[in-house]
Amino acid sequence: MIAAAILAALLVAGCTTAPQAVLAAASSAPVAASQRRNTSQHRSSVNQLQLDISRMLAPTSERATWGVLVKSLATNDTLYALNPRKLFLPASNMKLATLAAAADRLGWAYSYETRLIGQGTLHPSGFLDGDLQVVGSGDPSIDDWDGAATRLFQGWAEQLKASGVTTIGGRIIGDDNAFDEEPLGMGWAWDDLSRSFATGVGALQFNENTARLTIVPASIVGQPPLVGVAGPGAPIALTNQLMTVRATAVPAIEVRRLLGSPVVELRGSVPIRSGPVFRNVSVDNPTQYFVNQLRDALEANGIDVFGAAVDIDTLADPPRREDGTVLLISHSPSLSTLVRTMMKLSQNLYAETLLKTLGGFQQPATAEAGRLVVLSTLTSWGIDPADLHIADGSGLSPYNLATPAALVAILTRGARDPRLHGPFEEALPIAGRDGTLAYRLKGTAAEGNVRAKTGSLSNARAISGYVRSADGEPLVFSILVNNFGRWGDAVETAEDAIVVRLAEFSRTAPRR
Repeated sequence: MIAAAILAALLVAGCTTAPQAVLAAASSAPVAASQRRNTSQHRSSVNQLQLDISRMLAPTSERATWGVLVKSLATNDTLYALNPRKLFLPASNMKLATLAAAADRLGWAYSYETRLIGQGTLHPSGFLDGDLQVVGSGDPSIDDWDGAATRLFQGWAEQLKASGVTTIGGRIIGDDNAFDEEPLGMGWAWDDLSRSFATGVGALQFNENTARLTIVPASIVGQPPLVGVAGPGAPIALTNQLMTVRATAVPAIEVRRLLGSPVVELRGSVPIRSGPVFRNVSVDNPTQYFVNQLRDALEANGIDVFGAAVDIDTLADPPRREDGTVLLISHSPSLSTLVRTMMKLSQNLYAETLLKTLGGFQQPATAEAGRLVVLSTLTSWGIDPADLHIADGSGLSPYNLATPAALVAILTRGARDPRLHGPFEEALPIAGRDGTLAYRLKGTAAEGNVRAKTGSLSNARAISGYVRSADGEPLVFSILVNNFGRWGDAVETAEDAIVVRLAEFSRTAPRR
């Protein structure tokens, strides 16, 4: 019996600028005529797939740099490869690495714990003669966008009253010492720091560390608009330099907040008689935000608090956790639930929180320790560490680099490892249905079929995930593109066209 592995290179004809793709063809032994025809047909189908993908890339390939890898999860065949080992800025595709390491090291059942500790004497009358210390471990899911935090804090108040606490004589102290004091990712751009997608991470977090501003034009041109803050406990100070302008103008609002400052500066203009304009801004001190909201909620639910809400880092003599009495322990949803928000909505805060959580083997936990855990996890899977340069957990940093081969390897492990499979795939956006793919690929063979993580930064686009071919064959793919200048729409169109072509691919019916 003769068996040979054949490596073929296909140079696409008909377009001199088309990229070159590498095809790993299947091995074969002497077969019957009908089998030879089937094998030939399969090769013809794959060759046609390569030709089509290369033509889709050609219009932008002179300027843009593409990296594409497509493999079969069923046979491990490489169906298309262009620059699979070159490093690219992956944008939010870096979340795939964070997801993989968190699932492997923490497990899908992992949840964050928040403890309320009574410091001092609890009298039979219900008076806590001391402080209430809130100890966080990073739960990113406590938010009140839909009233969930209101209900959660109401439940906490009821549990405290059931424990005998009706009055707190001291302060509400936010203990965020599970994490270090570096809230931002490595290399984040200073002009992103006021935006909700670039908010800092803490061990106590509320409303994804974001406050919503409502901007309403004044009734007279030339007057400053009114600005309200949703969530009065947000520790921000507004500098309103906005102006109300004529009705024919369009809103032009610039938001700035410098590193380490609670001051949010608003500049620009709002047309008179326009409706409210909303902006989400980052909060500089998440811990203070959390305890402000908790103090207000306890009082609203029948527990009097005499002291102020404070961040433990402002205290000269902070209480020790071990000296108090645990009154309540609250748990977040499981990791399998949390990662759906992280991946489907591309929520950077969740990814950065998980990165620090992975670094929790040292106290306080750091992003650097988390990066080492992610890298060691993926290296243990056989992924070359040279294929990943990890700067943060979310992909917001311009220092991140990844190869298509590394991302395909992560996705392949996620599909094949029985410990990971299921929640791993379910966390990804579904084409045409939800998350960042809700409005992409609609009305195509990819809709409802493709599950993939998108990524978008200046001069970087990415999409990596799973698709079933027209024959039902499971495929895994990674498409990365950098340095395209003003061709952003064109490269995204090409990405979508490739994904649709994979969904239409058939080994038995070559495309004409």
